[in-house]
Amino acid sequence: MKLTIGMRGISLRQLKIFMNEVNAQRSLRQMKIFMNEVNAQHSMRQLKIFMNEVNINNMQMQSNATDASTRATGNRASGLLTGRAFPTRAISILQIAIIFTAMSCSNNGIKPDASGTFEADEVVVSAELNGKILSLNVEEGDTLVRDSVVGRIEAVNLSLQKDQVMASINALSQKTTDLAPQLKLIQDQLLVQQSQVAHLQKEKTRVENLLKLDAATGKQLDDINAQLDAALKQEVVIRQQISAQKSALSTQNRSVLSEAEPLRKRAEQLDEQLARSYIVNPVSGTALSKYAQAGEMTAAGKALYKIADLSVLTLRAYISGSQLSQIKLGQPVTVLTDAGEREYKKYTGTISWISDKAEFTPKTIQTKEERSNLVYAIKVRVKNDGYLKIGMYGEILLNTQE
Repeated sequence: MKLTIGMRGISLRQLKIFMNEVNAQRSLRQMKIFMNEVNAQHSMRQLKIFMNEVNINNMQMQSNATDASTRATGNRASGLLTGRAFPTRAISILQIAIIFTAMSCSNNGIKPDASGTFEADEVVVSAELNGKILSLNVEEGDTLVRDSVVGRIEAVNLSLQKDQVMASINALSQKTTDLAPQLKLIQDQLLVQQSQVAHLQKEKTRVENLLKLDAATGKQLDDINAQLDAALKQEVVIRQQISAQKSALSTQNRSVLSEAEPLRKRAEQLDEQLARSYIVNPVSGTALSKYAQAGEMTAAGKALYKIADLSVLTLRAYISGSQLSQIKLGQPVTVLTDAGEREYKKYTGTISWISDKAEFTPKTIQTKEERSNLVYAIKVRVKNDGYLKIGMYGEILLNTQE
């Protein structure tokens, strides 16, 4: 009978011999559980811990070699060991190789080039006004569309301020002076003056005709010319008065209307602030967290909810300096995720970012020796079929190993 560990078979007799050398009191079931844990974690650190335990047990067993020999003879008599009694000693190189073979075979022969966790570009949507949240139609897990209105913040004070500004603008229009009534009197005077000028011109013509017939004197003609000249000058003065009056009224109106422009700008600012009272979703994606509820008071800059586009996730991993020359931006790679105890699920990813600076391995790496190594961070974009989650562990094959 054989016990299969990974893809390699170890006979029950060899396993019992191995267990006896490690610890005579360790049961077959405990050994199988430990091997499964080693295969699942496949970390050197656990193997080192295991080796240290074995060496401690061996030292304890060597302190009483006679008892160990007796137990081996008893085991041989009971059929647990056949052929010979084994001395207590450290695990042989061959047995360590068996463990490594079982561990490597448990991953179906796939050795990842890098590993890391999935992350997404998360966007925290915050309030842009101070006030009471009237509505917030967002729940965790909801799929939201970009530029959709998902809530509103109370902005009564801003609305009242805008009404006040608009009332001030309307009041300014009543302060302006209408030019037509002010100029009508002067324009009427101009018409009268023009009529007098026309009459004097006719009188001048008549006097000139009479003078030719010796029916009028030269003094009469001079008097008519003087009156006509005075009338013409008076007409010019009236026209100047009209121009001066128009200029004065226009200046007065401009002074009043100049106050309206700042008020209009203020009204535009209030419109923009009122638009911020509506909570608009900035990106399409899935709501991850909700930090506020309708009816609560909020402030500008306070987070309301968090959203991320989960259709494409980013796997952040770390590679060594020797692997840096094997990758480039846009390079396709194979991404592996756990799909059960012994299986992997494969995805196709694309390298979207490569760090230009080396850094020490993150503290999540278990051994101190590995943390002291310099590595380069990379990001791989992977299209999500719905099974990838933020924080999930993933592995990368640079050469798309099968």
